[in-house]
Amino acid sequence: MRRAFAIALTLVPLLAHAGPMTFMVSHGAAANPITRLGWGLLGLSIFVAAFIAFAVLVGIWWKRGEGDYDARGWPVLSHGRNGLPWLTFGVPIAIVLLLLSAIWTFYVLGTAAAAPGHPKITVEVIGHQWWWEVRYAWFGDPRRSFETANEIHIPVGVPVEVHVTSTDVIHSFWVPQLAGKTDTIPGQINHAWLEADKPGVYRGQCTEFCGLQHAHMALYVIAQPQQQFDAWWGQQLQPAAASAPGLAGQGEQVFDTRCAICHSVRGKPGSQGTLGPDLTHLMSRRTIAAGTLTNTPGNLAAWISDAPAQKPGVDMPPENLTGPQLQALLAYLKTLK
Repeated sequence: MRRAFAIALTLVPLLAHAGPMTFMVSHGAAANPITRLGWGLLGLSIFVAAFIAFAVLVGIWWKRGEGDYDARGWPVLSHGRNGLPWLTFGVPIAIVLLLLSAIWTFYVLGTAAAAPGHPKITVEVIGHQWWWEVRYAWFGDPRRSFETANEIHIPVGVPVEVHVTSTDVIHSFWVPQLAGKTDTIPGQINHAWLEADKPGVYRGQCTEFCGLQHAHMALYVIAQPQQQFDAWWGQQLQPAAASAPGLAGQGEQVFDTRCAICHSVRGKPGSQGTLGPDLTHLMSRRTIAAGTLTNTPGNLAAWISDAPAQKPGVDMPPENLTGPQLQALLAYLKTLK
């Protein structure tokens, strides 16, 4: 318990500084080439647009009239030549720039797709309508493997291989500050990789329209120093604490009858639901409902009472709990740290 509390205190400063999702800056070897390509192509586009505007202005000035008009009333142009010399130089230059842009783009695609060496950590990310299931595997050892939801923790400076797939429709996994986009397709496993060069919280998002709540299908990648990451991993391996008697114990009974059919809590007999997220360490997560709500007792109560009102279209039905039942269930969920 003390260890979990210490980890939570460590995460608070990180989570408090979670920045907005942006592709303008990057903080990892997988995303840096993509960001440089984006800025480079933007600069090239601005140069081409400025050059064309300059050429048009020069042409207008060069071919201007001097106040004389012909018999039809049109101005007489007495200076300049035709524009063929511009085409002679402009077309080859444009072709060269396009070829260089294409070569640069293919190079970046190859770099972004290939992980540097053999990644030390593999994470499986599974898209659902509308949340992310995350599975950590330790070289096939189930004793060192666990599941969580909507958050991915990685150690700073370490490449992490990500296997992405989906159980229903096509989604797209994108954490722009750490990696490029990778589609998650039912029945197919695609590969991506993440690497962060400094600690922080990086927002990700589904970027393939996948239904009514597509915009509310977010996730967070939390990059930590190796020691903190190891402590988090160890804490996640722990089964849920045995519920205490009293209100939390009453809430556990409510969980067994109303929640366990869809959700699981490791270490709890009979709790093997797979339709919804694993809730073993629910209270250690930043948000609920895939980034829709901050993980606070108030939001948790609202979500349990009427999830479709918070996120229309979700599979979780409204739970018609009495006030005492809801308070007891909240007391139990608060023990899942």
